[in-house]
Amino acid sequence: MTTRLKTPEEIEILKEGGRRHAEILSLLASQVRPGVSTLILEEEALRLIREGGDKPAFLGYKPQGARRKFPAALCVSINDEIVHGIPNEIERIIKEGDVVSLDLGLLHKGLITDAAITVGCGSIDDEARKLIKITKMALDRGIEVIGPGKSVGDIGVAISEAVRPSGFTLATNLTGHGVGFSVHEDPLVPNFGNSGEGEKLVPGMVIAIEPMVNVGKPSIKLSSDGYTIRTRDGSRSAHFEHTVAITEKGNIILTS
Repeated sequence: MTTRLKTPEEIEILKEGGRRHAEILSLLASQVRPGVSTLILEEEALRLIREGGDKPAFLGYKPQGARRKFPAALCVSINDEIVHGIPNEIERIIKEGDVVSLDLGLLHKGLITDAAITVGCGSIDDEARKLIKITKMALDRGIEVIGPGKSVGDIGVAISEAVRPSGFTLATNLTGHGVGFSVHEDPLVPNFGNSGEGEKLVPGMVIAIEPMVNVGKPSIKLSSDGYTIRTRDGSRSAHFEHTVAITEKGNIILTS
């Protein structure tokens, strides 16, 4: 597979969809409170997406190697779940102190944006606050270095250097990716690397940057549902993600 560049017109459509995407994710995050069901969040995500005339990009998507299509519009991952938690198969009630990651894909006028946010439910402890802060900072640092002539390795260096002093770790084998025409495209965008290495960033690229940070060790495991990825040691994890377009002048955060 080769990286498929987007035209300025397609980037404008992605920007329009990204604004809607950001609004929906913000509304969903505001609804994370003690006693709320993950199923309610899923139903609300579907309602908000369809209300805007768009479609959920994750619902029915089947990644390479998956046994079945993804059964939800929204991923809700709690505490030791890093990514791809399914909200509508085993309904769960979110509790005070939980660390909750929401990951959403939006299909707007045939083009896809991808974004995620992690929030604390109610009153959270100092470790959870630090985890969320560091993961968000890692995303910001990764985005700051994006521009024509840079490489995916530069993004990885910026993310890993943001996380390393905290004592937390980046989840093994989980990366960012190209996005736009489908949920996952080339290039892979690892959260580690070496400056100047990997695919070069050129105008027209649209990529999803997504650091996933664990409190404990970096090792991961796949749950029996075939999708939910957890920390192997049971430590908590956080996840932030934006879809970013590379242009002649630098980068545009499409999902802000």
